[in-house]
Amino acid sequence: MESYYTIKEAGSYEIEINKSRFICQMSRTETEDQANGFIESVKKDHYKATHNCSAYTIGMKDDIQKAHDDGEPSGTAGVPMLEILKKRELKNVTAVVTRYFGGKKLGAGGLIRAYSGAVNDAVKAIGVVKRQSLQALDVTVPYPVSGSLENALRESDYLLNDTEYTDQVTFKCFVEPEQVDQFKSEVTEWTNDQASFHLGAKAYIDIDQEIN
Repeated sequence: MESYYTIKEAGSYEIEINKSRFICQMSRTETEDQANGFIESVKKDHYKATHNCSAYTIGMKDDIQKAHDDGEPSGTAGVPMLEILKKRELKNVTAVVTRYFGGKKLGAGGLIRAYSGAVNDAVKAIGVVKRQSLQALDVTVPYPVSGSLENALRESDYLLNDTEYTDQVTFKCFVEPEQVDQFKSEVTEWTNDQASFHLGAKAYIDIDQEIN
């Protein structure tokens, strides 16, 4: 089963520490070119900022990891940001933290806490999803058994994505590829052998995750 965690969508979050503004912007990025393009776009938008520090991880196995301090003391910005991405097991994500200096130095420890905290707070604000490769599988049944089947599907661990009503009812489901046979067997039992199946394509589906 192929799956990974990433942010729910592109987004931003801002914190203020000792009058310095730390603005974390995050985006899904599946290639290094996308990551660098996102970083450059943030730098262009915040060209007057004191620093635009960045970190990204690309690939299912974190094949590419980069961190940049953008003028902050070495190891106080980019690496702490990257560590948060790795700690939360996020893949294909780029984070840029823009700092507008407020006049008071934070020290190395303060900078590490500020940059890592900005990313961590942004992740919590934006949200996390599990992107899971699932098999699309349509189930078509007569109306008399559709209600009981819908209840059974909603109470199961299978994902009911949509429902179509024509002369019959079609439930558009997603299941783990290795569970296709089990799914068919259970649906056949639930409907007294009145279901027909249509196998679709595999697709990545975003499943919301609880985070703290």
